[in-house]
Amino acid sequence: MRLLLDTHPFLWLHGDRQRVPHLISLLEEGNDGLVSAATVWEIAIKYPLGKLTLPETPDTFIPSRIRASGLTAVPVTHAHALAVSELPTFDDHRDPFDRLLIATARVETIPIVSVNPAFPRYDVELMRP
Repeated sequence: MRLLLDTHPFLWLHGDRQRVPHLISLLEEGNDGLVSAATVWEIAIKYPLGKLTLPETPDTFIPSRIRASGLTAVPVTHAHALAVSELPTFDDHRDPFDRLLIATARVETIPIVSVNPAFPRYDVELMRP
């Protein structure tokens, strides 16, 4: 099974593993963890703003952690970006990173691993880490 990791579970997998025991089990069972370019984009934007602390700069941290954990990098395609327009709009949830991840999961028909409380309102298969 392919699983799209939201940003927090991806980061926790590499620093706060007790928060993602189910995700670790799923990956150890041979499921394919996917990391969207949208997650990379979010990290790259938030890191220099001081909203995210990493042990290394994102250009070193992200590729090394994807490789070390056997995850698969997923590009953002036109289909993913266009599918954002099909999502409902909620006044209290306009986060472009989240919306692109949700659209990606829908287009690829795969579950997204997240703890985001806004995600259950969308028509997407959700798994807790």
